[in-house]
Amino acid sequence: MDAQNPLGENTCGSLLNKLQEIWDEVGESDEERDKMLLQIDQECLDVYKRKVEQAANSRAQLRQSLSDAKLELFSLLSALGEKSFAGIPEKTSGTIKEQLAAIAPILEQLWKQKEERIKVFSDVQSQIQNICGEIAGDFSSNDQTGTYAVDESDLTLEKLDKYQSQLQDLQKEKSERLHKLQELASQLIDLWNLMDTPLVERRLFDHVTCNMSTSVDEVTAPGALALDLIEQAEVEVERLDNLKASRMKEIAFKKQAELEEIFAHAHLEIDSEAAREKIMSMIDSGNIEPTELLADMDNQIAKAKEEALGRKDILDKVEKWMSACEEESWLEDYNRDENRYNASRGAHLNLKRAEKARILVNKIPALVDTLVAKTHAWEEAHDISFTYDAVPLLAMLDEYAVLRHEREEEKRRMREHKKYQEQQNTEPEPVFGSRSSPARPIGNKKVAGPRANGGANGTPNRRLSLNAHQNGSRSSVKDGKRDNNTRQSAPLNYASSSKEDAASHVSGTEPVPTSP
Repeated sequence: MDAQNPLGENTCGSLLNKLQEIWDEVGESDEERDKMLLQIDQECLDVYKRKVEQAANSRAQLRQSLSDAKLELFSLLSALGEKSFAGIPEKTSGTIKEQLAAIAPILEQLWKQKEERIKVFSDVQSQIQNICGEIAGDFSSNDQTGTYAVDESDLTLEKLDKYQSQLQDLQKEKSERLHKLQELASQLIDLWNLMDTPLVERRLFDHVTCNMSTSVDEVTAPGALALDLIEQAEVEVERLDNLKASRMKEIAFKKQAELEEIFAHAHLEIDSEAAREKIMSMIDSGNIEPTELLADMDNQIAKAKEEALGRKDILDKVEKWMSACEEESWLEDYNRDENRYNASRGAHLNLKRAEKARILVNKIPALVDTLVAKTHAWEEAHDISFTYDAVPLLAMLDEYAVLRHEREEEKRRMREHKKYQEQQNTEPEPVFGSRSSPARPIGNKKVAGPRANGGANGTPNRRLSLNAHQNGSRSSVKDGKRDNNTRQSAPLNYASSSKEDAASHVSGTEPVPTSP
């Protein structure tokens, strides 16, 4: 190892010394040596030149990168509308690489801010286009991929504010259109319900009523809020509104008929003519909304049904009582028929009916007592008189009891008269001058009282009049209620009377002799 080069490294000097030694040993001439040294110098110069050129190119590239970075920096600042940005060196100093190292993090931060700003612009612009499509019904300009073209050269906050302001205006318009539309849908539904519009006609406006209860954000269908759709709904509402008055009378009268039917079944009186005139007057005057009128009538119907339900128990027993009285009337007619036991056609059916009728007639007293008790309880609970076709029911029952009592008394007198006649027929002929005076005929007196088939045998009529002079009633009625001080008729033995009627019936038109 050379003492001057302890590490054994090759240097230009050491290599040149080694080359001299080789030349000396070989015996190279000085001319060749000079020529070779000149060649070595030229090659070294070429190497330096290449290195210088490479260094110059690298410097140029760095300068271009720095220039591009500065240009990009100013472009980003301009696009974002930033006049200044924290971290930018005020003076360009230091090497090129130092300057690039100082700009790089700023560019990275500005790029991130630009991407975020682009997303905001894209979102606002997409909302604007969507709402425009919902309002105008034109989605052709929308990008179905969900991305929208954004002008990246102008991402300033001023431009973003303009877009956001436009979006707010469109959102407000959308909300207002949805609200006009929902009001029209509500009016359509009210008018349809008011006039019982068929389902087929209602389906023609499903595109209007489908948004009845939706929020603004839920309306996304193309053209769901278009002006022509709203105008179409307005025209339909106006058309139905014009038909409302005439249809209202028809519907109101239909409900009035329903109300009258309920009252009729409940045997309650109602002034139908006055009610219909009132309905006509209210509709023609326009002082009441149709919905309010129909709601009031529905309320009346509901109350009438409730009242009828509260009367049902008593009315059912009234029907049983009247049916029993009708059977009693039929039974008395049957008992008067002298040919009732003949083997005529249908005689066995009449006989069976008579047996059932006698059983039913025997139940009348208990039925009347139950009816009186229930009627009293109902009147005390409601503090009004229970009427049947405008006649107080207790008065009808009182009158029935009085008429039935008179009827039984008349039957008793007729039985006594019959016995008297039989006794007269069995006595021997008196001597001359000892005969009684001729019998005086009593009048064609019949038992006064209502009868279901028009007779006067004590059965109640379906619409019994309480005229005391016409019916001979001795019941006392005051202000539609039964007077507690009224004399009650004595209880009647209906069962024994019915049996005696079948055996000893005579016509009330036969002459009756005076008492001897």
